[in-house]
Amino acid sequence: MNSSPEIARQSAREGANSPRSEQQNLGILPEWNLADLYPAIDSPELAADMAKAARDAVAFEGRWKGKLAEEAAKPNGGEFAHAIIAYEALEELMGRIYSYAGLVYAGDTSDPKHAKLYGDVQGKMTDASTHLIFFGLELNHIDDAVIEAAMNANPAIGHYRPWLTDLRKDKPYQLEDRIEQLFHEKSVTGYGAWNRLFDETMTALRFTVDGEEMPIEPTLNLLQDADGAVRKKASQALAETFKANLRTFTLITNTLAKDKEISDRWRGFNDIADSRHLANRVEPEVVDALVKSVRDAYPRLSHRYYAMKAKWLGLPVLENWDRNAPLPETPQTVIPWSEAKDTVLSAYAGFAPEMADIAGDFFDRNWIDAPTRPGKAPGAFAHPTVPSAHPYVLLNYMGKPRDVMTLAHELGHGVHQVLAGRQGALMASTPLTLAETASVFGEMLTFRSLLDATRDKRERKAMLAQKAEDMINTVVRQIAFYEFERRIHTERRGGELTAERIGEIWLDVQKESLGSAVRLNPGYENFWTYIPHFIHSPFYVYAYAFGDCLVNSLYAVYQNSEKGFQDKYFEMLKAGGTKHHKELLAPFGLDATDPGFWKKGLSVIEGIIDELEAMEG
Repeated sequence: MNSSPEIARQSAREGANSPRSEQQNLGILPEWNLADLYPAIDSPELAADMAKAARDAVAFEGRWKGKLAEEAAKPNGGEFAHAIIAYEALEELMGRIYSYAGLVYAGDTSDPKHAKLYGDVQGKMTDASTHLIFFGLELNHIDDAVIEAAMNANPAIGHYRPWLTDLRKDKPYQLEDRIEQLFHEKSVTGYGAWNRLFDETMTALRFTVDGEEMPIEPTLNLLQDADGAVRKKASQALAETFKANLRTFTLITNTLAKDKEISDRWRGFNDIADSRHLANRVEPEVVDALVKSVRDAYPRLSHRYYAMKAKWLGLPVLENWDRNAPLPETPQTVIPWSEAKDTVLSAYAGFAPEMADIAGDFFDRNWIDAPTRPGKAPGAFAHPTVPSAHPYVLLNYMGKPRDVMTLAHELGHGVHQVLAGRQGALMASTPLTLAETASVFGEMLTFRSLLDATRDKRERKAMLAQKAEDMINTVVRQIAFYEFERRIHTERRGGELTAERIGEIWLDVQKESLGSAVRLNPGYENFWTYIPHFIHSPFYVYAYAFGDCLVNSLYAVYQNSEKGFQDKYFEMLKAGGTKHHKELLAPFGLDATDPGFWKKGLSVIEGIIDELEAMEG
């Protein structure tokens, strides 16, 4: 998932019969229909809901501000349950508006009408939600014993126990009400504006390869071309454009790092990543153990694999543009959309028919936007929207095997979001560390299904190699990203970083993670500029490694289970944000706090590399 949930995508035209695009030999690629949210950007329904959200937020503040503690202390919790239910309804309404604007904007960030809608919604919904800030703050001022008594006395309040318990974990870092309001209101002109600048700059960039100007997604796709000369030209085009825009990206990075430092300092977070750990509801020592395990495994994983790959390609070392090059054994045929669809749904059905049924809705009901287009947000994501609607998936599908795995990944998110939506607007959201579980599991199901059907040794080697690379990209590369962020945010506390210094740090962490078998050429020092997670969600990246290692362990349990695994798996997804990772993993006999947990997950990657090495014997 390469974009933040708020940044999503919509086709240029809307309606129940959203048009479809045909690209090369891919077949008919679907474009999503956003009418399930609102008919159009200028629809009366959207305008009415925006007005209603603003009006209801003011009324909610007038009704409940200063009265929550009194109500909660009354017999049976008084009217406290009604307050939470009304608050959830407002979150649902505003979430629908936010989601629609974000999806429209991501569909074409270069369209001034879409950018205006996105900016206007951000501004107006921020104004409306300012009237709701008091709610969480005031709840955390209520004595623990009073909250506990109200939850025990009234089932309607007890229903929200996971949310209330979770909310109170933020209490130590909560500021005085007016400061919280100031932080909230200035977010639109603060980090929100810098996020938008990054998005609009990135989607406007053009990269010239053999005289043809292309957006970033098709250019990045060329790094997987079978022709090394093409890969080199694409890499050089990326480097040239990144360098030309280096001042902008350096300013954005410095500003957002400083913005985060100010917020962390005021709230009292000690470590630069503590706020992310809190949001993920994961203990810092668990993340530290993950990071250490992965870094210790670099020589056994990425260093060893890339040395093998260089040998397979007949090269003394891999150039940085060769890292994701296909092996000679890799089929170069373009995979049509219909085949990608059948592959993923068949793999899902082999695990559980219910999983395939849910994923099938995304195809049947136009919940997917697949074509690449100028101005479209790069990467891929699944946006949950709100429980009363359904998720949407954005792809930039170009028919590569990795695109099929990306489809499996994002549909895994989509299935998770559909199932967790039953928890309601306040409890459906899953911490990032667990949000990647279903997506990576969906990838694994698809990969294993294809591998089991493969009888040709060369084809099996190509599939294993690609899976090893995907896992290295998910685990090793993302932990390297995390280390890069840690160093950037740490040094930023001492003053602004130059573009050159950021590039030095980038090369340091890349060399450590990739090893001596990969040569980083001039220009690669600026490849940090296009990673959106650094901008939208600082320290998000370790969630990918967390999810991949977790799923490796989870899949091993599935392979060895006689029955009942699927039921437990669906219960885990349905829980949404109502349970801690320890509770969710316990039914499978797994524990992320166990020092051996991460080594078990990493051993799966090592085993694939072992098999590849044995094929050479």
